[in-house]
Amino acid sequence: MTRIAVIGAAGRMGKVLVQAVHEASGVELGAALVSPTSTLLGADAGELAGIGKVGVNLKGSLADAANDFDVLIDFTNPELTLANMAECERLGKQIVIGTTGLNVQQQATLHDYAGRMPVVFAPNMSVGVNLLLDILHRAASVLQEGYDVEIIETHHRHKVDAPSGTAIRLGEVVADAMGRDLKQCAVYGREGIIGPRSDQEIGFETVRAGDVVGDHTVLFATEGERIEITHKASSRMTFAKGAVRACAWLSGKANGVYDMQDVLALKG
Repeated sequence: MTRIAVIGAAGRMGKVLVQAVHEASGVELGAALVSPTSTLLGADAGELAGIGKVGVNLKGSLADAANDFDVLIDFTNPELTLANMAECERLGKQIVIGTTGLNVQQQATLHDYAGRMPVVFAPNMSVGVNLLLDILHRAASVLQEGYDVEIIETHHRHKVDAPSGTAIRLGEVVADAMGRDLKQCAVYGREGIIGPRSDQEIGFETVRAGDVVGDHTVLFATEGERIEITHKASSRMTFAKGAVRACAWLSGKANGVYDMQDVLALKG
């Protein structure tokens, strides 16, 4: 039985993760973490998540919960995620990371840690999105000649990074299938007199509004037709279930960085 710790258990995503772990088979909620200064310390994680008592009280550090979990789910922020990786390495734990917005240096640090511990790192834990990535690679391989590519994403008003990690991953998949370097061909938003669109660019448009959980569309357009591949998330539970699935899968794996494509056996 894989024992899971959820960090940020008092937040929007954390509460959903607590519920997802509690409802899943083959895993159990071993620990739930909040800030060490939180007034919620000691509260039952299940009651906070609205699912009733689960017998796991909120703690303020991974060290305090060291004997209670095998793998940590982290959907926090880049700086805290890297600090949690360091602590998980020290404690001999595994980690599943859904944090987005890591810069190049932070990603390099993450991969360095992963040389000494098994890690699942994915910008989107949704099973549907990861299946979409597989479909998208095939579509982009066929549509690479004569089709313009635009990626449009919408999230709630509280999201702090843009474009979303998922949108960037969609762009990477398209660029790879088309033999392009996303760093060279990505265009993030447009304004003013910019001239005609180039044949090679992959455009990104970002919308932030209301309580949208996450919508992503990849548009392929040419003279006479358009193809749109879309995923819409209406609940954070889809990400939470994927993260829990990744925790169960990670048990016993060798050191290294894995993603949801590995978890779902979508890699050829």
